[in-house]
Amino acid sequence: MTHTQPTKLDAAHFDSKARQWDDNPVFQERGLKIAQAIRQAVPLNRQMSALDYGCGTGLLSFPLKDELGAILLADSSSGMLDVVSEKIAAQGVTHMTPVKLDLLSDPPPAQRFDLIYTSMTLHHVPDTGHILRIFHDLLQPGGTLCIADLDQEDGSFHGPEIDVHHGFDRADLSRRTEQAGFADVQFQTVFSIAKEHESGTRDYPVFLMTARRAGA
Repeated sequence: MTHTQPTKLDAAHFDSKARQWDDNPVFQERGLKIAQAIRQAVPLNRQMSALDYGCGTGLLSFPLKDELGAILLADSSSGMLDVVSEKIAAQGVTHMTPVKLDLLSDPPPAQRFDLIYTSMTLHHVPDTGHILRIFHDLLQPGGTLCIADLDQEDGSFHGPEIDVHHGFDRADLSRRTEQAGFADVQFQTVFSIAKEHESGTRDYPVFLMTARRAGA
């Protein structure tokens, strides 16, 4: 099931959770597992420029920071970006830059990237095709897109009160990604999130999709 209405999680929801976000061991482990999958799928190097879209508190970027060049960490939540800024300052990192950015409503960055990665963000974006086309435009020819998100589920992951995509069918997302101009679309399962429900524990698989912008 997908949603076409431009309703998404209020940034205030994430602002309120930002200070406690890194205390969740599941979020920590998920970031490390996705980072490892990106590392194995993409030949990273210190000359690569990267965009982390929907960066949260940087749980995906910090594990990758020593293998990449300049990283732009973008989010629509000021609270999350405040935490990112404090972590960057505390660790003395000089090549990570946080920015408040919603690519569906704000002007895109002028720069182009070798790598764009996003974790558990796509299901909050109402227009999947639109954001994929924006990602394509923001990549250098030959650049790589990495999207980690939920496999299609019945809506029980977030619950009925939150209007988001209920994960993604891999074949459908692959088709949409190719329609946006990408090639070499590949999927792998990288993590599973266990959630308690009244009916018992349920596992929600998380995939990593990689795709390449054609060119050099």
